[in-house]
Amino acid sequence: MKLAIGCDHGGFDLKEEVMEFLRQSGHEVLDLGCKSHEAVDYPRFAEAVCEAVLADKTEAGILICGTGIGMSMAANRHQGIRAALCHETFTARKSREHNNANVLCLGARVLGGGVVMEIVKAWVETEFAGGRHLRRIEMF
Repeated sequence: MKLAIGCDHGGFDLKEEVMEFLRQSGHEVLDLGCKSHEAVDYPRFAEAVCEAVLADKTEAGILICGTGIGMSMAANRHQGIRAALCHETFTARKSREHNNANVLCLGARVLGGGVVMEIVKAWVETEFAGGRHLRRIEMF
């Protein structure tokens, strides 16, 4: 899978870890920033990832900030984006299976690295179930 990834300064270290994990798992990663710990405005990176997903430059996206809340809110402002803030593997799987989430949001200050990789793995490996779930998504 090809994924766009973006973060703010609070998510920088975790973004680097997630990118390495994804690449080692055979995925292609498009890094859309940020590139350091220097303070930045997270909506700009949410927009960049969402634009990549909506333009079909990538199949999905991952956004990371301190809590994941800001990125989730910024991403979901984009028509066609279904961003899911996940804190464990059950919601990660269900966000894909039932909601066809195309952006995963994570909180670097909320989650440990080990659980993050489990969430990311579950999220990228889960397929959309379609059926009644598609009907519901089309209501958005």
